[in-house]
Amino acid sequence: MYALPPIERSVEGRVLRETRQFRGVTLEQSVGYLEALGGERVGENDVEGDGWQAHLSARKVPVGPSYRLTEVTITWSGEEDVLEPVILRFRLKTFRAPG
Repeated sequence: MYALPPIERSVEGRVLRETRQFRGVTLEQSVGYLEALGGERVGENDVEGDGWQAHLSARKVPVGPSYRLTEVTITWSGEEDVLEPVILRFRLKTFRAPG
């Protein structure tokens, strides 16, 4: 289903909770992408949309012996049928082709 699986994914009733990591984007870029998908920033690291919410965090991770990238972790929760398309569209916005 996914090229890179989520770190966590659970569905209880109709509520989806999913955590994914994205490298090469900043926290601010990620918030901007979520706002473009209908969300509104409600805290330093939180965005809410109609039927969903997302909590973001960022850290630097080593890539090879001397290079570090920003890695943003996002935990989404919300109505499964509303949230699935938001996650997919976010993933497409953050897609980085090699080369």
